[in-house]
Amino acid sequence: MKLGVSSYSYSGLVSKGLMAQIDVAAKTREIGFDVIEFSTISLPAGANLIDYAKQLREACDRVNLPVANYTIGADFINGSNGDWKAEVARLKTELEVAKILGAPGMRHDATRGFTASHKGPRSFDDALPTLIKGCRAVTEMAADMGIRTMVENHGFFCQDSERIEKLMNGVNHENFGLLLDIGNFMCADENPAFAVGRVMPYAIHVHAKDFHLKQGSSFYPGKGWFRSRAGNFLRGAIIGHGDAPILQCLGIMKRAGYKGVLSIEFEGMEEPLNAIALGFENLKRLVAAAE
Repeated sequence: MKLGVSSYSYSGLVSKGLMAQIDVAAKTREIGFDVIEFSTISLPAGANLIDYAKQLREACDRVNLPVANYTIGADFINGSNGDWKAEVARLKTELEVAKILGAPGMRHDATRGFTASHKGPRSFDDALPTLIKGCRAVTEMAADMGIRTMVENHGFFCQDSERIEKLMNGVNHENFGLLLDIGNFMCADENPAFAVGRVMPYAIHVHAKDFHLKQGSSFYPGKGWFRSRAGNFLRGAIIGHGDAPILQCLGIMKRAGYKGVLSIEFEGMEEPLNAIALGFENLKRLVAAAE
């Protein structure tokens, strides 16, 4: 497995102006990662997406750091004024950005679910036909560009392993797969090891993520914590510090023969650079120990 990091892990610095996203490449190489993943490009004032993507690619090339994936948002139910075809068309520009970055894959969302104002049925199965059409259309477009597309288990609505498996089999396209985030299943109150075991056959990219977990029946822990779908408390953690069964999940991945990228996505309260570096060291030990 190649070990990488998502640019989202640095967002605590980039969002405060303490670090420019273009400097993330050199820092990632300095820490020792094999690859980087860009998650929603943070444009400087006055910059345009295409030109800045070229600058990011050049920054990565200078330190010999491949871009493994490009991660962006999408919503085939609510995006582009509820027109899934228009949302597909919008993603064509994002595919062009992925091509510029040299990323072999692009993750886009499927949906965050129906809005409160929606009239009519609102279950995941009701949304599924539209999600299938949207995902298939994007991946067919991407295949012609040499880019694989994927969705991720996140956003509460499209997060459970059973729902993910339905979407994977509904799209049923060799160019389409799953960005499997180990920790994200906890947001839907699903045991990550159980979930990873179910959806591993569809994974083409993996996020290593850890969370601290407290039961929702306990006292609210305060700043930095959020609630899972069932009301449990979660807080982003340094890899190896939290409650996600990462070692067990890595064992499942190894036994399944996974040879792709394993990318850290850190979203905790700790200082990002130290948290990423420590998480990297822990992840290397976890990968070595998994069997």
